[in-house]
Amino acid sequence: MQFKVLGPIEVEAGGRVVTPQPEKLRCLLALLCVKSGTVVSRQSLTHALWAGDPPRTARTALQVYVSKLRKFLDEHGDLAGRLVTKPHGYVFELEPERLDLRGFDALCEGGPYRGAPAGAGPVPEPEEELRRLSRACALWRGPALADLRGLPAFAALGRALDEKRLGALERGFDLRLGLGRHQAAIADLYEVVDEHPMWEAVHAQLMLALYRSGRVPEALEAYRRIHTTLVAELGMEPGDPIRLLHRSILRRDPVLDVPPAGPAAGPAGIARQAAAVAAASRSAIPVVIASA
Repeated sequence: MQFKVLGPIEVEAGGRVVTPQPEKLRCLLALLCVKSGTVVSRQSLTHALWAGDPPRTARTALQVYVSKLRKFLDEHGDLAGRLVTKPHGYVFELEPERLDLRGFDALCEGGPYRGAPAGAGPVPEPEEELRRLSRACALWRGPALADLRGLPAFAALGRALDEKRLGALERGFDLRLGLGRHQAAIADLYEVVDEHPMWEAVHAQLMLALYRSGRVPEALEAYRRIHTTLVAELGMEPGDPIRLLHRSILRRDPVLDVPPAGPAAGPAGIARQAAAVAAASRSAIPVVIASA
């Protein structure tokens, strides 16, 4: 059996989808999957399943749902024994390779990488990291726990998981820019900024990718769009990193034309470098005061 939480919860067995239909059963399974390997208290489970307002019979009802879940796991994968009762709750002792979330974490953290073709030579570190991140992000099928977001506990848990994906996306774009793949990244960057119109870091990455592709007016338009959005929605100006980048683009600063020495340097670092170069240049110019 394979369990998926990076999107609507889904269970596969024998090449077909066998996800349980009752919402309470899916909620129970989802929480135990996300917390697999650790004990989830009965209190946490009842709070999540009944949205903080459990009935007086919640403890008995929870035991019934656990029994039904064990029956489901036994029927489709002989895994009922992995759902273990503990003094204060339950733990789902699930192998990491059965859960997409654990696969995502392993790829992002540099776990075993099995994507390279047989016989391939040594892969440069940035290339390997980018491949890992690409494989990790490909595991996502939409917002985490998308079908359970109507329940407060799962809305919060889903948002926390989504943050992992956003961090991987941002790092991946930094790597692509650092490797000189700015043109290929533009379409993906546009897609992400459309989904997250107030995410400054990715707007900065889009601006840099457009600038390096010779599309300066579009780079300036990307800044205008996030500036307008932040002022209209939050009454605030963009932060220093993206404003420094905007100024560097207006000056067509040469620092922006060359990929950074290391992929870890993103648009914010490049903008700060450009600002420092500009400041040093201004300080080196003597001031001449003409006499009357």
